[in-house]
Amino acid sequence: MNILKLANRASLNIVLFTLLIFATGSYASSIREELVLDTGWKFLFSDTDKTNNFPQADFNDAAWQTVSVPHTWNHVGYYLNDIAPHINTAENTNKQYGIGWYRLNFKAKSSNKNQQAWLEFDAASRTAEVWLNGVRLGEHRGGFTRFRFDATQVIHFGQNNVLVVKTDNTKPTADSSTADTLPIAGDFFVHGGLYREVRLVLTEQVHFDMLDYGGSGVYATTDLSKSKEARVAVESHVKNDSASPRSIRVRAQLVDATGKTVVKAEEAMTLEPQTVASLQQNLLVPNPQLWQGQASPYLYTLRTEVLGQDNVILDTLDQQYGLRNIIITPDKGLILNGKPFPLHGVAYHQDKEGRGWAVSHDDVKQDVDMLVNMGANTLRLAHYPHGQDIHELANQRGLILWDEIPLVSAWRFGEEHAAVNQALLDNARLQLKEMIKQNFNHPSVAVWGIANEVDFGALIPAFLGSPAGSNPDPLPILRQLAKDVKLADPSRFSTLANCCEGVPTWPQEKVPKTTDMADTTGLNRYFGWYYGEPEQLSPMLDKLHAQYPQQPLSVSEYGAGGALSLHTDNVLGGPVAATGHDQPEEYMSYVHEANWAVLRDKPYLWATWIWNAFDFATTVRVEGDSNDINTKGLISYDRNIKKDAYFFYQANWTSKPMVHVTSSRYSQRSYEVTDVKVYSNLARTELWLNGKSLGVKTACPLQVCVWEKVKLKVGDNSVLAKGTGKESMVQDEASWQLSQHYSNSYFIDAGALVAAPSKEQIYGSDNFFNGGIAATLDKAGGWGRPPIKPEIQQTADRDLAATYRRGHFSYELPLKNGRYKVDLLLVAPPETADSNFVIKTNGNKIVEINAPATESGANLSAEHHSAEVEVLDGQLNLMFVPVKGDAFVSAIEVTPVI
Repeated sequence: MNILKLANRASLNIVLFTLLIFATGSYASSIREELVLDTGWKFLFSDTDKTNNFPQADFNDAAWQTVSVPHTWNHVGYYLNDIAPHINTAENTNKQYGIGWYRLNFKAKSSNKNQQAWLEFDAASRTAEVWLNGVRLGEHRGGFTRFRFDATQVIHFGQNNVLVVKTDNTKPTADSSTADTLPIAGDFFVHGGLYREVRLVLTEQVHFDMLDYGGSGVYATTDLSKSKEARVAVESHVKNDSASPRSIRVRAQLVDATGKTVVKAEEAMTLEPQTVASLQQNLLVPNPQLWQGQASPYLYTLRTEVLGQDNVILDTLDQQYGLRNIIITPDKGLILNGKPFPLHGVAYHQDKEGRGWAVSHDDVKQDVDMLVNMGANTLRLAHYPHGQDIHELANQRGLILWDEIPLVSAWRFGEEHAAVNQALLDNARLQLKEMIKQNFNHPSVAVWGIANEVDFGALIPAFLGSPAGSNPDPLPILRQLAKDVKLADPSRFSTLANCCEGVPTWPQEKVPKTTDMADTTGLNRYFGWYYGEPEQLSPMLDKLHAQYPQQPLSVSEYGAGGALSLHTDNVLGGPVAATGHDQPEEYMSYVHEANWAVLRDKPYLWATWIWNAFDFATTVRVEGDSNDINTKGLISYDRNIKKDAYFFYQANWTSKPMVHVTSSRYSQRSYEVTDVKVYSNLARTELWLNGKSLGVKTACPLQVCVWEKVKLKVGDNSVLAKGTGKESMVQDEASWQLSQHYSNSYFIDAGALVAAPSKEQIYGSDNFFNGGIAATLDKAGGWGRPPIKPEIQQTADRDLAATYRRGHFSYELPLKNGRYKVDLLLVAPPETADSNFVIKTNGNKIVEINAPATESGANLSAEHHSAEVEVLDGQLNLMFVPVKGDAFVSAIEVTPVI
C-alpha cells in the first residue's frame, strides 16, 4: 500500500488561512496544565437507575465508599488450586453488572480562571454520564476510548467543585440501558467503573482541538518513497474558544532523541471566534533514522505548538513519533521499511487478578517486559481499544500492534430488531473513529481491527437471538467499517478475525465468507483444542491461501487451556476437555509445539498471535482448575507463574541462552519411569538426575529435548538441565517426589488425560499404551456447565471407571523380574456391547471377557478381574486382543506379589 496524502479533516467551521513561514526566535510559554483526579473519590454501586439526586452538588455522600481512580467494582475469576496464594477467591468475587456512581470534590486554582477547562476520561465502562456542579456535561457510550467534556462554563475557579460520574456496565439486552453499546457478546468480562485515569486539563482559549473524538488534534503520516528522505505530513486542528478573531502561528517540528530539532515548519492564520481550523504542514527529514521494530525502535518527538502575539506559546503537544513504512503482502508477509519482518506474538487482554481492568502503568510495563523477554515482537490488543500506556510502551520497545474495536461475535438482538441494528452500527463506527484518532500517531500500530468472529455469530442464529433457519448476515456492517478505516486512515490497513471458514467442524455452506472483507485477515483456529488435530492446521491454511491468493492472511488466535495444578503423563492418553476439567499443562504445551511447527513454515502468513498472553476473566467458563477464568494464557492471571509453553516460545524466539525443565509443578509423580522434556536454545544441553549425567542433547527439534524412559528413585529426585562449557551456568532445576507405593508398581487410569481421584489408590493418567482409542462415558455439559455423568454400578470409584481405552491395544510396563498381580476394572461402553476379547501377558491368555448386547439405556456396571503373571525380561506386555468387537479397560493395577 502506498502512503497517501491525507485529506484535510476539520470539525465545526473551517476557516481559510494564509501560509506564512516565520523565522524562529525566543518565546515565552503559556501551556496547558493537567490535574490528575485520582484520590478522594466516593463510590456507590447500584443495580438500578434510581439517582436519588446523586448528581446534585449538595448531595451528602458521606456514607459512600472512599476509592481511588483507576477503579472498578468487579473482581472476577479465581483459581481452585492451592499451588500458590490467590488474590481472588469465591468469597471476594464480584460479578455485578449495573451502575456505579462516583463523586469527587476538587479545587481549581483561581489563577486559571481565564483558561478553558476540560474534563478528560481515559475510559469509563461501559457508558458514562457526567455532571459538574450539578450541570450535566454529557455522556459517552463505549467503555474503552478517551473522551472529554468542555467544563469551562460551569467550573468554579478558586472554589470547590463537585464532579459526578455515572458509569454503567449493565449486560446488554435489546431493552437494556446499554443496548446500543458494544460489545454485546464475548468470552471476556466487561468490568465497570472509572478504570483508567481522570484528569482536569486547562488550556488557553486558543488550543489544539480537544473535542476531536478524544484524539490529540494533531495527526501525522510518513512517506518514505524517496531514498534517504522522509516526508511527514502533519495535520493540525486548532480551536479558537475566545469571542474575537485571533492571529496565530502553528509550528510543527521533529525533535530527535538528543533534543535537537531536525526539521520544522510554521504557518500563520487568523482564527474566527468559536471555530476550528484544519491545516497541513510538510516536514522533510533528510537521512532519517527509521523506527525498525525491536532492532531499533528509534523515536522522534513530534512537537506542535500554537503561538500567539509576542511568540507566546498558547498550546503545545509532544507526541512519540517513529518514521516507518509498513506494507502487508499476501505472499511475503509484513514488510517493514522495505524488509520482510516476520511477526510472532500474543493476544493481550487488559485485566489482572486483584485489579481487574483498573491496572496501573507499572502493571502494563510488567506485562510488556515479560512478553518481550519471551521473544514476542507483536501484540494483538484484544478485543477492544487499549489505553495509551501499552501503545507508548510498544513504541519504545519496538512491538507492532493490532488495534481493534469490540465488535465481537454479535451485532444485533434477533430478527425483530432488524438485520442491521443501526444503533449498534453507529456505536461501532464511533468507537472505530475514536480508536483511530487516539492512536493515529503511534508507529507501533499496523492495522485497525473492525471485528472478531462475527462469522461465529452468524453460524449459530440462536447466539444472536434469532430463530433456527435464519441467515443473519454480518457482511453489510463489515463493508461499512472497512470503508470507514480507509477514509479515516489511508496509511494503514483494516483487518478482522474470523473463526470458521475452512474448518471442517462447521457446515461451510453456512459460514459467512468474511475472509476478504478487510484489507487483511486474521484466522482464529484451534486445531488440537476445540476440534481436529494440530497437523490439520497446515492443509487448512494452504487451502485458504490458495482460495484467496491476493489476501494477506495471519493466524490471529491459536492455543489451548492449561491448568497449573493439573498434569498428565501422556498428552495422548485421553480426550481433552476443552470446556471442562481435564486441561493439563502438558497438553497445552503439546498443542503449542504442534501448532508452531506448522506456523513457522508458512512464510505467506503476515503474523501469528497466541491466544493468550495471560489468563483472564470471563463468566462463561468453569474449567480446568479455575472458575470464570480463560486458562489459555501463557502466564497466570496474577502474573506470578509462567507456564511451560511460555518457555517453549522463549526457546524458539530468543537468542539469549535459556533452558527450562518442563512439568516442574507435577512434583508428586505417579510413575517410576518417565520421559523428561526440556526446552532449550543452547547448543548443547545436558540432563542430570540426582547428580548423575544422563547425556547431552544437541540440535533438538523445535528446541525440545527429550530424555526417554528416565527412572526415578523413591523419595526426592533432583532434575537439572544445563548447558555445557561456557554455557554451563545456564540451568534450570525441578524437584520431583516418588512414593514407595509407586516403586515397581503401576496404577493406570485408562483413557484418562488426567487421572481421576480414587478412594483406594492414587492413579496416574493413561500411559505406556500402544494403539487403541481413549474415550469416556461422560458427556460434555457445554460452556460453563458440568459434564453429564451416567451412574456406574459395582464400583466405589465412578470417575475412575468412566474413562476407558478400547480397540486392539497393549501396555508395555517396565518392571523388575518377578511375580505380579494384575487387577483390571472394566465397564462395557455402549459402542462395544456384544463384544468378546482376551487379555494376554507375554503371549499367554490371563482373562477372557464376554460383553453381551445390552438394551439401550441399560444401567452401566463395572467388572473386576484379577490374575497373577510372571515377568522374566524386565517388561510386562499386557495385550488386549479383540475376538469380536472391541476390547476395553478402565483401570489397570500391577503390583508385586509379596
